[in-house]
Amino acid sequence: LALAAFATAQAQDLKPFKVNLSLGYARPAGRGAAGGALGSIEPKYGLNDNIDLGLRAEFAMMVRSASAAGASTTDELRVAGSYLLTGTYLLTNTRFRPYVGVGTGLYTVGGASLRFSEAAEDETATVTGGRKLGAMIRTGFKAGHFVLGLEYNLVPSTKGVVVRSSGTPITVTSQNSYLGIKLGFDIGGGAY
Repeated sequence: LALAAFATAQAQDLKPFKVNLSLGYARPAGRGAAGGALGSIEPKYGLNDNIDLGLRAEFAMMVRSASAAGASTTDELRVAGSYLLTGTYLLTNTRFRPYVGVGTGLYTVGGASLRFSEAAEDETATVTGGRKLGAMIRTGFKAGHFVLGLEYNLVPSTKGVVVRSSGTPITVTSQNSYLGIKLGFDIGGGAY
């Protein structure tokens, strides 16, 4: 009987290593932007029952917003990737566990295309993508091993100068921040 009680207590202990796999919806900031899909993997280590440290790799496919005087964004699907160090604080030690968290790291953003339409000319210009340092804030809850989360990725805008065929330089701004709504599950991590 004592051995059975010990085994049950051990089975409910929180294990420090876990991996979160999530899929979801990505909604970029700005007018003319359109949502898309995202996927992420995040290995985590639990410092204790309430604090997890992790490494998140995420890829989001979406139509981002770009703007310039006299231009409109073209509808092209672009991929953004991110590699972040994360910290998550679980607010309770029950089966239903609300959480909050932050992350910081490197974002890779795709380029953006713009169409200039005027009476005398119709041309397209492209602003190249690149790497940006950014941050993420998150909230959500765990129910057993299932996780529902809301994350806002704060990524600085990309700015570039496009020289039109008329020789006129135009400053183009492409917004890179996006909201992620994710549903996933943890592999490992103990009873809850």
